[in-house]
Amino acid sequence: MNEFKVKGLSCGNCAAKIEREIQKLEHGDTATLSYNTGRLMLNPEISMTKVEQILKTDGAYLVKEEMESHHHEHDDHHDHSHSHGHDHSHGSNSTMLRLLIGSAAIYIAAFFLDGNISSYITIPMYLLAIIISGYTTFIRGIKNLFRLEFNIDTLMSIALIGAVAIGEWKEATLVAILFGLNELLEGLGMEKARRSMETLLQVAPKEAIKLVNGEEIIVPIKSLAVGDIVIVKPGGKIPSDGTVSAGRSSVNEAAITGESLPVEKAVGENVYGGSINNEGLLQIQINKAYKDSSLAKILHLVQEAQETKTPTELFINKFAKYYTPIIMIIAAIVMLVPPLLLGGDWTHWLYQGLAVLIVGCPCALILASPIAIVSGITRNARNGVLVKGGVYLEQLGKITTLAFDKTGTLTKGEPHVEQAIVYDEDRFYSIAAAIENASSHPLAKAVMKKIADHEVTPYKLQDIQTVTGRGIQATINGVKYSLGNEQTVLHLNVPASIQSEINSLKDQGLTLVIVADHEQILGIFGIADEIRAESKAVIAALHQSGINKTVMLTGDHAKTAEKVAKAVGVTDYYGGLLPEDKVNKVKALAKEGKVAMIGDGINDAPALASADLGIAMGKGTDSAIETADIVLMQDHLGRLPEAVSIAKKVNRIIKFNIGVALGLKIFALLLTIPGLLTLWIAILSDMGATIFVSLVSLTVLIQSKKHHIES
Repeated sequence: MNEFKVKGLSCGNCAAKIEREIQKLEHGDTATLSYNTGRLMLNPEISMTKVEQILKTDGAYLVKEEMESHHHEHDDHHDHSHSHGHDHSHGSNSTMLRLLIGSAAIYIAAFFLDGNISSYITIPMYLLAIIISGYTTFIRGIKNLFRLEFNIDTLMSIALIGAVAIGEWKEATLVAILFGLNELLEGLGMEKARRSMETLLQVAPKEAIKLVNGEEIIVPIKSLAVGDIVIVKPGGKIPSDGTVSAGRSSVNEAAITGESLPVEKAVGENVYGGSINNEGLLQIQINKAYKDSSLAKILHLVQEAQETKTPTELFINKFAKYYTPIIMIIAAIVMLVPPLLLGGDWTHWLYQGLAVLIVGCPCALILASPIAIVSGITRNARNGVLVKGGVYLEQLGKITTLAFDKTGTLTKGEPHVEQAIVYDEDRFYSIAAAIENASSHPLAKAVMKKIADHEVTPYKLQDIQTVTGRGIQATINGVKYSLGNEQTVLHLNVPASIQSEINSLKDQGLTLVIVADHEQILGIFGIADEIRAESKAVIAALHQSGINKTVMLTGDHAKTAEKVAKAVGVTDYYGGLLPEDKVNKVKALAKEGKVAMIGDGINDAPALASADLGIAMGKGTDSAIETADIVLMQDHLGRLPEAVSIAKKVNRIIKFNIGVALGLKIFALLLTIPGLLTLWIAILSDMGATIFVSLVSLTVLIQSKKHHIES
């Protein structure tokens, strides 16, 4: 599929109509056009001239020839490859604004001259104002009328012709001016939401400094391959995901993770493309070609996200399809029934019927959802929360139950020493340091971290051997020592007091590392997975935001599960689960309400896929990220409560918008019963609703004062 950028789409309804027209062409059945992003996807074999003709009917046009598969490369050299090479969006908006101001000035002048001066002068003034502000709509409307296609332009054009026909010049002109204003504002609302999206996409670097045989060469990002070495100067952007091969610096990863604090990077540490190098010079070995980097994936996901239709949007689009013909029928009844059957005045009821047509514009309804959704996805993306589609944003706002994996989500996923019981002050830490120093086992790392807090001079090892399933045996200064689990001290006669301490540590769900010589136990380390500092606050914030059930699912044994569950404050917990048990638990929870599952590992992927909504930790495994519908790019849950409240706000706004749009229309239609509906009220009920809906939707973009929970 080839990808093009379309500008000048006048409304969501029109975009849907153009998409249907293009799909009727040969090779057009797979074509898609998104109003939210202005992206057109076409089969390469389609006739481009026909596509352009169809776009022209709505005053839309292609910005340039086929775009890059990644949308944000604005290389100047291929910007003029199309006759519409320049971006008219600013131009067309400002021209439209000038025309509207001009026609409004003429209208006001005519309005005040009316009655004081011959109508031969005022009527041409009104006519001029109508032509200046409404001619594009009018031309489209007349074309549609001949094709028997009834959309907003058709309704407006009929209303214009009718108003002029019955001599309502003032109102006809106002219809034209306000409709022009409506179109301008509708375009600006969507443009604002899109533009805030595009600023998000500008974090992508354009070129990189590559090291070739000791020489620095500037190359385009796209040409970088795995294994290339690049130099990133202070203030420069890291071109793609890689590993630091030389240098030290702190890096700002806000564009990727939404975290504002810089992260220290040294040799061997991983870095993200798109993050900014702060002070030192870094040499980086590229691990992923740019198109596979986290950043490119984020940008791609966010762009795709805007194009998925939510259930509410699909409903509104269907509704609008039936709604317009119904309005036409109501208008016909209003125009014909009173004069024919009730002896009403033709002019009066014709006027009422025209007002009904204007009330019937489905604009505000169709806009009820997209601007809010795009704003919500953008707001979250700025916070480093990737929502892969509008559908998932809508779902997130409806979640009642949250299921968490424990390891790596509520906990850090790395062991740390929680308790150390020392029986032999002189030897315990020194012997442990001597033995564990040589080991790369994760538990050894935890022990070494603990020992670092104590001043210790490690002894020299004379001999060391690993005993499978037990631990390590070593000889130091001619004495045999053992370090490991309970099995290593089976040969000792353990005093009852020490045995009860061992049992107590085990009851707390701790993993034991015991240090002993051939006669006695020197001390015990009790090791656990460290609970993330922010987990408790996050769970509390989630409960506050209206999620009534938080459930922890883990493969760890019940004791550990109970301990973590109590510490973080989840409402329920289940331990000892295999991946398939997690899936069954999620399915069981789904029977009671909408469930989101949060996890970070391969073992969570099946459960993420079976939940109504899968949420993955961005530092988790690729399979979890691929399967999830929402990705938290940070390494913690701190942004989750804010993401939930943004989603809830978007859902509230959409409901509110639909209510306002329909409410005003119903109110205006009811006025026809006593015959009180005027074109002014009709216009205000439609226009007012559209403008109001657009502005309310944009409030989602405003950053609230409530900060996320820091890790």
